[in-house]
Amino acid sequence: MIGCGSMGGGMALLFAEHGITVSLNDPSEETMDQLINSAKKDGLQDRLKKHGGYQDLCSSLGSPKIFVFSLPHGTVGDTVVEGLHPYLDKGDVIIDASNENWQNTQRRQANEGMGVSGGYQAARRGPSICPGGEERALEIVMPLLQQVAAKDSNGNPCVGKVGTGGSGHYVKMVHNGIEHGMMSALAEAWQIMNLGLKMGYDEIADEFARWDKDGEFVRIYFPFVKRGTFLVSIGADICRQKDNQDRYVLSIIEDKVVQDVDGTEGTGIWSQLEAVRLHVPAPSLTTAHFIRLASAFRANRKQVKAAFGGQFSVQPWDEASGDKKAVLENIRRAVYAAFLASFVEGLNIIDQADQENHWSIDYAAVTQIWRNGCIIKADYITDMLADIFKNPHADKDLLHNAQIAQELKNAFPALKKIVAQGVQHNAVIPSLSATLEFLKYSTNTLLPTQFQEAQLDYFGKHMFDLKSEPEGKPETGKHHFEWKLA
Repeated sequence: MIGCGSMGGGMALLFAEHGITVSLNDPSEETMDQLINSAKKDGLQDRLKKHGGYQDLCSSLGSPKIFVFSLPHGTVGDTVVEGLHPYLDKGDVIIDASNENWQNTQRRQANEGMGVSGGYQAARRGPSICPGGEERALEIVMPLLQQVAAKDSNGNPCVGKVGTGGSGHYVKMVHNGIEHGMMSALAEAWQIMNLGLKMGYDEIADEFARWDKDGEFVRIYFPFVKRGTFLVSIGADICRQKDNQDRYVLSIIEDKVVQDVDGTEGTGIWSQLEAVRLHVPAPSLTTAHFIRLASAFRANRKQVKAAFGGQFSVQPWDEASGDKKAVLENIRRAVYAAFLASFVEGLNIIDQADQENHWSIDYAAVTQIWRNGCIIKADYITDMLADIFKNPHADKDLLHNAQIAQELKNAFPALKKIVAQGVQHNAVIPSLSATLEFLKYSTNTLLPTQFQEAQLDYFGKHMFDLKSEPEGKPETGKHHFEWKLA
């Protein structure tokens, strides 16, 4: 295990718990010592051995040597591979389990890119694992990964061979983009309840718990089986948690997400760049990213607020907003629509990248990986995806699927009501409103871009298609009108 921070350390303990001896390497000897000390409470310390140099590390391993990286994204992985290179033999396997940029994984070739989801807690107890790369290397490590991966409600491991090249890291990257869309939608719902409906934290927790027992976020209990939607489940916990001063922890947290700005997290940025590069509309994900960026610069927001002489505060949702119980149910259905749309948008990004890179992505495997141990765990949605992707030739654009379309159509009225009421009451609802617009323009064959196309032709001679012609591909039109003599 090279890199023994929160994720790498958690995975090292997880491997040790499954009877595997783990050789540790980290620039900080203190980090390795802390990890070994933490292993003592579980009696695992004898399965962890620290090594200061690469030669010593490699000498401690059998054949083939299996390396797992948990490193910062960027050039650090190149430096480590270069340091290991003199001590590697043919058949050794490097698994890059960092949140690495897929292009670096693709470039390195020798590495198997492996996305690991669920945060540091899942890394310790069993994460969702998303490996991609060379078939022979994956065959060597798959039994190990199946042993330590999270298990679904039927006991099946949430790991699978995603595809070739950098596909493992790419799918994990988009997973995080989907995650951001879902997190934003749920956070928007929380603020509507808190500031709009004047609900206390415990009351909101009860509402999230209700969502977690009925409907599309359902959690069904059997002996040792837990199904549901992870973010909704932890939402109830977050609202209820108090500190040692009897304060709600949530109440003292600043409205500032910095991980996209401080360099610790790149996947959200990369997934948005990929959506734009591949010409995939993904507004539920993209607007979620923009509010995170705005939130990071809180000092700037204070300066803007001063320039405006105040803020557009969320207003109470008075009697005009309707019966509270009905409003809460509409909020639930609106959030579900945003969750499902986030999956649709994310899978469209993956599909376009797969076509470009010829990774042969196994979408059934991707669905299984997302069953448990990951942040976007949503059993109702993945049940539908699993059914669709039983057919390896299924259309990957899920808006073409009758069941998905019906689900979104059923949720549309509630989503529309919440967005309309949110606009009226100044609610901050970027992902919810973007999801509504996404559904409107994705299903519409009479868009305002008709006028925009005329503008482009007027000043730029960009050409246009005629309504009387077949739709054709997204290619330059054949017609121009001379709107005004030069």
